[in-house]
Amino acid sequence: MLTRPAATRRRGRRLVAGLAAAVILATTACSGSSDSDGGGTGGKTSLTLSTLTAPLSLDPSQLAEGQQAYLWSSIYDTLFSIDNDGTLNPNAAESWKYSEDARTLTITLRDGMKFSSGDPVNAAAVKATLERTKATPGQQQGKLTRVASIDAPDDRTVVITLSAPDPSLLTNLAYATGVIGDPKTLNDKRTALDPVGSGPYVLDDATVNGTTYVLKKRDDYWNAKAYPFERFTVRVIQDRTAGFNALRAGELDVANVENPQVAQAKAAGFDVRTVKATAVAELVLADRNGTLLKPLADERVRRAINMAFDREKIVKTFLQGSGQASVQLFNPKGVAYDAALDSTYKYDPAAAKKLLAEAGYPNGFAVTMPSTAVSKAFEPLVNQGLADIGITVKWDPVPPQNTASSVASKKYPMIFFIVGLSTSDRELLDNYGPQGFLNPFGTTDAELDALMTKAGTELDPAKSAALYQQINRLTVEKALNAPLFYIGTNWATAKGIEYLGTGANTMTTIRTFAPTA
Repeated sequence: MLTRPAATRRRGRRLVAGLAAAVILATTACSGSSDSDGGGTGGKTSLTLSTLTAPLSLDPSQLAEGQQAYLWSSIYDTLFSIDNDGTLNPNAAESWKYSEDARTLTITLRDGMKFSSGDPVNAAAVKATLERTKATPGQQQGKLTRVASIDAPDDRTVVITLSAPDPSLLTNLAYATGVIGDPKTLNDKRTALDPVGSGPYVLDDATVNGTTYVLKKRDDYWNAKAYPFERFTVRVIQDRTAGFNALRAGELDVANVENPQVAQAKAAGFDVRTVKATAVAELVLADRNGTLLKPLADERVRRAINMAFDREKIVKTFLQGSGQASVQLFNPKGVAYDAALDSTYKYDPAAAKKLLAEAGYPNGFAVTMPSTAVSKAFEPLVNQGLADIGITVKWDPVPPQNTASSVASKKYPMIFFIVGLSTSDRELLDNYGPQGFLNPFGTTDAELDALMTKAGTELDPAKSAALYQQINRLTVEKALNAPLFYIGTNWATAKGIEYLGTGANTMTTIRTFAPTA
């Protein structure tokens, strides 16, 4: 068996199908104020985070990633963790081993971990939580489809047997899929709102569900030193302008600010750090078999679509510089990214029209796309770019609550969508896996499938990275989708708080922030 060391695969992170109430909403949250200073260091010991929405549930089987992770990642431990540089590390799992065929994962848990109730965190708890998540419909269930069985031969050992290699399993176990719940209370009503957790914080009685979540640090948590804030609050502030005003008023320590607000934030004394890529906007060319729209089965057509957009101009004018032009789907901080690929498709409507003519569509064609909360702001850009090469778009209105289901419906051959960046393994499976969210038709490519199979069984980090770069190159050259640009985020922090993110890990967690001296 091959042993996985403590800090190996460096990757970027997280798939979030962010409903874009605003353009930048796809990946991040506003954050809030702290109310006290540290004694000896002068740093803050309390932090308030403000999110746009309240968590739907804190039940492990119902967890959602994105902004809700601020809460559940503090209440629950995960088996693994991904640090701010994108490195996968042990967490509740002290070590792990994969079998040679990558179908058996053996995890050794840390000794002495406890739930907030005082009961031990053990292999039986891990087994119970994972089996319940696998059996319960929810956002995490699909991430365990390749898990054939879970065994707990002793208190510190968990053995996960797979029906087929799953290259995203370790990453998933570092996110919501890998939380550890208390078997005694998992099925209790309290779990949805006030669970017994295994993590560094517990909900305080001052919590008002749906509005304000107050968390206090557990002194008996095994890794308490990694969490310098003794107390923090997650407030629900649905309006981004209200969040910025609260920041300026001194009520908040941290906030996402849009480009026009950056100068104001700096003038007011806030430190502003920009992450150029936290989400990617793309035209999902879902029907690559041409089932609904025959032209999409032709690579020349897909390449023409990629040549129809002036990506640099879009970033400069529409995003006001808060982003980065790209023809790639993969996180720039991840192992799959290759900067050289961004020269593959230059903006060239004339050449695009020539390709369409060669494919048999000299007069272009028409396509129906879902008009969703994600696409609304960008529809004029899509209309213009495609119209310039002869493709006419009809937008079919979709209620906000049906945005995700419209992708899965197989009604639309092309879809505009924004997804939060993730690790290379998750990005690959979400976009091109047979059950990937952004591959609703389950379209396949023989060459890509062969590379994905190799990547799924390759346990050497360097060889794995090389395979992911091959995969990225193939998806770009065959124009399997049409990425347009990355969306960035500006973080403004008040005195006493430091933002530690680099873009390699875009999971929202309190460990992205630290008190300063």
